[in-house]
Amino acid sequence: MGKVNACLKRTYFVVISLIAIIAVLLLGLTLFSHGHFHKEEEIEEVLTTLHVMYAIAIVILVLTIIGGFGAYKEKKWALIVFTVGMIMGSLYMIVSSIGGLASQLQFKNEMRKNFLAKLPLNNQSESDGFMDVQSEFQCCGLDQGYQDWNYYIPESCLCVEDSTNPCVAAPRNSSLFEDRVGEEPIMIYSQPCLPYIIDYAMHVLNAVLGILLGITLLWVLSVVLGIVILCRLDRKEETPTVVYSPEAKAGNYASLTEDYT
Repeated sequence: MGKVNACLKRTYFVVISLIAIIAVLLLGLTLFSHGHFHKEEEIEEVLTTLHVMYAIAIVILVLTIIGGFGAYKEKKWALIVFTVGMIMGSLYMIVSSIGGLASQLQFKNEMRKNFLAKLPLNNQSESDGFMDVQSEFQCCGLDQGYQDWNYYIPESCLCVEDSTNPCVAAPRNSSLFEDRVGEEPIMIYSQPCLPYIIDYAMHVLNAVLGILLGITLLWVLSVVLGIVILCRLDRKEETPTVVYSPEAKAGNYASLTEDYT
C-alpha cells in the first residue's frame, strides 16, 4: 500500500470540512423552516421538500464523516463509500440545476398566473401584505396599475419626493380624494408591481442556482481528491531488490589498516 502525500490529505480534509459545514447549515435551515411552517396551513405543501432537505443534509454529513475517517486511517472501503456517495449527490445536484434553468420560463408564467388570480386587490384579505411591496418597489397594483384597486387606492401607492419610478395623477373619483379639499392633484405610481416582483423572484432563483453550482463544484472536487487518494493507496511501494553475488565473501575484503613499522 502506497503512502498519501500530506498536502493532498490536508486539501482533502479542508474540502470535506467545508462540505460538512454546508450540510450542518442546511440541516439548521431545514429545522428552522419546519418550525416556521409548523402551524401554517401550507405545511402539507412543503412537507415533502423539507423531508428531502433533511435527507440530503444528513446523508452528506454522514458521508463526510466516513470520508474523513477513510483518509485519516487510510481505509479504502470508507473512501470508496464516500466517493460513490458524492458522485451520486453531484449527479443529483447537476440534474436539479439543469432542471431549474430549463423551468425558468414556466416558473415565471406560474408566478404571473398565481398573482393575477388575486385580482381585484381590494377584495383580497391578504392585501395588507401587498402594501409593503408597493412601497418597496415604488409601484401600484399588479397588472394594470392603480386600476387593479378599483375605487380603493391605498396610500402605499402615493409617490414620494425622491421617487425613481414615474408617477401619474390619481383619479378624482378614488378613495384618496375622500377627505381632500382643493384641486391639487395626488400623484401615485403609474407602474404595476408584477414585473418588479417577477424580476426579483428570478434574481433570487438565479442566485440559488449559482449557489447550487458552487456546491456541486465543491462536491466534484471532493470526488476527485478521494479518487486520487485511492489511487495513491493502491500504488505499490518500490523496494530495492536484493541480489546475491558470489564475490561478496569475506576473503575479498582487504584490511583498511596497514602495519607501518
